[in-house]
Amino acid sequence: MQLCANKLDKKDFFGKSDPFLVFYRSNEDGTFTICHKTEVVKNTLNPVWQPFSIPVRALCNGDYDRTVKIDVYDWDRDGSHDFIGEFTTSYRELSKAQNQFTVYEVLNPRKKCKKKKYLNSGTVTLLSFSVDSEFTFVDYIKGGTQLNFTVAIDFTASNGNPLQPTSLHYMSPYQLSAYAMALKAVGEIIQDYDSDKLFPAYGFGAKLPPEGRISHQFPLNNNDEDPNCAGIEGVLESYFQSLRTVQLYGPTYFAPVINQVARTAAKISDGSQYYVLLIITDGVISDMTQTKEAIVSASSLPMSIIIVGVGPAMFEAMEELDGDDVRVSSRGRFAERDIVQFVPFRDYVDRSGNQVLSMARLAKDVLAEIPEQLLSYMRTRDIQPRPSPTANSSPTPAPQ
Repeated sequence: MQLCANKLDKKDFFGKSDPFLVFYRSNEDGTFTICHKTEVVKNTLNPVWQPFSIPVRALCNGDYDRTVKIDVYDWDRDGSHDFIGEFTTSYRELSKAQNQFTVYEVLNPRKKCKKKKYLNSGTVTLLSFSVDSEFTFVDYIKGGTQLNFTVAIDFTASNGNPLQPTSLHYMSPYQLSAYAMALKAVGEIIQDYDSDKLFPAYGFGAKLPPEGRISHQFPLNNNDEDPNCAGIEGVLESYFQSLRTVQLYGPTYFAPVINQVARTAAKISDGSQYYVLLIITDGVISDMTQTKEAIVSASSLPMSIIIVGVGPAMFEAMEELDGDDVRVSSRGRFAERDIVQFVPFRDYVDRSGNQVLSMARLAKDVLAEIPEQLLSYMRTRDIQPRPSPTANSSPTPAPQ
C-alpha cells in the first residue's frame, strides 16, 4: 500500500514537521502491537510515503475486521517523537479502497478536548492498496507438481577398492556404506513426491566392461535405453550390482550428468515438473570450469542439485559450487538462482553409530533448500500452482 498526508500539524519550531506513520494491530486483550513503521519524510506537512508491503497475517492475523490503528508522529533526533494524531481502519476497509482514494481524518484526542473548534490535525489518504497471494511449496505439490529425482554416484578410484573395509563403497554385511546411507536418507523422503517412483540413476568416473571404456554418466542398471530404477530400493540394488562389475577409475566429472538432467528439465517449463539431481561424491572434482558453466546454465531451469560429500576430504570446491556466500559464475555470467545445496556427510554421522538418526539428520538439512528453490523458479516465471485435483471432492483426512 501507499499513503500520503495533507496539512498535518506543524510541530517543529524552526521548520515544518518530519512525519512518519506507525501501524498497530489490535490484540484480543485490547492492547496494540506495532506491525509496521514508514520512513520519515523530512520538513513537510504534506508527505508522500514510499509504497510498502506487509503480510496480511501481521496486519490483522486473519481477522479482516480487526481494528488497525495508525499513529502519525513528527520525528525528533533525540527519540522523543511528537504525537500528531491517529486514525483507525481495518483490513476489510483498506481492501475496499483498491479502486478509489480513501481519506482518513487524523485526530489528536487531547487537542479535541481542549479546543471547541478543533476539526483535525490533517488528513491521510490511501493512494493505493493491492493484495498478492504468496504460494507455498505445498500449494504446488497439491496442484500436481511432480519432483523428478535423479541420482549420480561417484565411482572414481579415490573412493578406495570396494572390497576393502577402508573403501567408502565397502559393502559390509552389517551396515550400509556412507554412499548407500546418503542415497537411502534423501531418496526415501523425496520419492513420496514422485508419483511413478521411477528414478534415473547414473554412475561416473568408472571403466565399464567389457572393453574398459571410461564413462561419466553410465546407467547403474546397465540399460542405456531406460536408466530408470524402481524406487530407492531399485536404485540401491543397481548401485550394488555396478560395484561388482565396473572398475573404479577417474577423473571426477560432474558436468556430463548435470547437463543430462538439464536437457530433460529444459523440455518442460510449465511448472508441472521439477527436477532434483542428487550427486554423491568423495569431493575431488576435475572439471570445475565445465561444472560451473553447467550450473549457471541449469539455474534458469526447473532444477536443483544436491551434493553430498562423503569421506574425509576437504570440500572447498563443493562449498564454492553451493553458492550461499558467492553466487556461482562462469565466463562473467552469474547463476540466475542458487540451485546447489552441498552438505558433508561426516557432519551428520551419529557418534553412537545410530544409522537411522544419521540419515534423518542428513535428510532434514539436504532437503531444506528444495522448497525455496522450487518457489524461486515458479516466482521468476510467474507460474501459479494449479487448483488441487481434490478441491472439489470430499477432503482427505490429514496424516497424523
